[in-house]
Amino acid sequence: MASFRDILGYYHKYRAIALFSIVASSLFEIIDLVVPYVIGQILNVLSNQALDTPIQFLIHQVAEITNLERGKFLSLGVLLGLIFLVTVIRSPIQPWIGSWFHWEIALRARRDHLRKVISKILTLPLGFYDEHNPGRIAGRIARGIENHTWTYPEIAGQLLPKLARILGIFVMIWLIERWIAIAFLCSFIFILAFSLKHLQTLVKQEEVIDRHIENTESRTSEIITNIKTVKAFATEAQELERQRQRFNREYKVITFRIHKGYVTLATWERTMIQTCVFLILLFTLIAAVRGEISLGHFITTLTVSSMAYAELEPIAQLAEVFARRYASMQRFHQFMQLPIGKDAASLVPEYLGNNPYKFTGKLEIQQLTFGYDANRPILQDINLLIRPYQTVALVGRSGSGKSTLVKLLFRYFEPNQGRILVDGQDISTLDVTNYRRRLALVHQDVDIFNGTVLDNLTYGNPEISFSKVEQACHIARVNEFINELPQGYFTTVGERGVRLSGGQKQRLGIARALIVNPDILVFDEATASLDYESERSIQLAMRSILGTRTTLVIAHRLSTIREADQIVVLDRGRIVEVGSHEELLNHGGIYHRLHSLQETGELLS
Repeated sequence: MASFRDILGYYHKYRAIALFSIVASSLFEIIDLVVPYVIGQILNVLSNQALDTPIQFLIHQVAEITNLERGKFLSLGVLLGLIFLVTVIRSPIQPWIGSWFHWEIALRARRDHLRKVISKILTLPLGFYDEHNPGRIAGRIARGIENHTWTYPEIAGQLLPKLARILGIFVMIWLIERWIAIAFLCSFIFILAFSLKHLQTLVKQEEVIDRHIENTESRTSEIITNIKTVKAFATEAQELERQRQRFNREYKVITFRIHKGYVTLATWERTMIQTCVFLILLFTLIAAVRGEISLGHFITTLTVSSMAYAELEPIAQLAEVFARRYASMQRFHQFMQLPIGKDAASLVPEYLGNNPYKFTGKLEIQQLTFGYDANRPILQDINLLIRPYQTVALVGRSGSGKSTLVKLLFRYFEPNQGRILVDGQDISTLDVTNYRRRLALVHQDVDIFNGTVLDNLTYGNPEISFSKVEQACHIARVNEFINELPQGYFTTVGERGVRLSGGQKQRLGIARALIVNPDILVFDEATASLDYESERSIQLAMRSILGTRTTLVIAHRLSTIREADQIVVLDRGRIVEVGSHEELLNHGGIYHRLHSLQETGELLS
């Protein structure tokens, strides 16, 4: 659970310069108090009343240095000089010591934490993304970073310096009349304590609504991602109504509970502030009538106390803004505290160099058992030997564990029991990043980035020569359509490869896998969603690869695996048959039945 300490820790790296800029800004706020104080002294000069001892000493020193006669004009000149010094002279200095550093710290922190966010995204275990969609993750990150960026200049540049000004005003009033200063301080403590107590309640409500907003944004992201399905089923009205209800609920909670709470709090704060201003006026006037303070001190006390109470309202507004942002900042830190996966080391620059691993492709699976829930295993007691350069097909009904076995091979998850060996080495003992770089996977839905065809082809091996890219494209039959694209290899394919057909994306995915020159190549239902012509092209591409490396093929369409060296049939998480296409047909088991269903045009389930 993230805490206030974590929010402060966001700027820990910049604490030295932050302390300097906050102290400097606070000093400028205190220096502002010189003006009302000097105005009070000017009134004393004009009314022929005594000046304060420090001012008399300063006038005396100026008279000694300038050899000017002490009098009303010299006194007024010195006092005007003080005002000139703290207003005109300081005006070009303050923005560079205050505003510059506050925003420089906020923007630098934003840059550094965005880097950390990307590192976190790249190293979270795959299971996290099975439970959270991109909209939810992106929304939480964006709100957290944005609110941190805007909050720091407000807190460091306004809230803390204003509090320092109030403290300076208390000291000034204390030097003039102590009992008024005590009354002033007590009123401030009461108002601030009252505000903080009510803000704590509102912060808890903000946390609740922030989770609801995150869910709404998550659904919006899903609508965008699945917009073709929404339109295909003509469910636009239903989705609109569902989101409309969410928006209405959020509006009612924010407006009638949270916002109303802030307005109620502001009402009480303003009433108490104006009451205190009136009381200070009354007490100060009584002291002046009794002759306990001079006319200048009366004006100074009244002016600075009014300045202090005037600061309470913006302080309350800043506290309200912080309270509104606190929940999103807290949830951002909760995200950043999530445990990283075992591939976190892959972000170290040394991984950009040569890979120390090179495998023959021999795979041994020994007594492997796995389940996302340990009490409900998906795979049970799997034992399998795959020799180097063999092509092995995994078939079975949906849910039999084929894709789960591939996930374990890529170490997305660790088995509950048993182990997987590559060239006799337990893959759990290998460096996960360098190990994965000796493997390649072609999914049923190939992930395409919004860039050029060449960018996508060389994604896993940017340093490869163009001639080898063309060679891989020839094997994967990408060359059959590359010249039809407007700019060939340099054609931008759009978000998720929208400008490419399904078959083109599959062939691009195969070429991309070949370009990394893997020791083990996996096809995960690579032809499941393609038409016959595209499937035939993919089959020809796969046939060109057979025997060049260890190849695993997961297939629903059995026509794609006839030439496999061995076919492994899974059923309910267990291996039930192993053999060649002909052997399994002659065996008359599950594979024979699945083959017969497809031959007669029935669906495999």
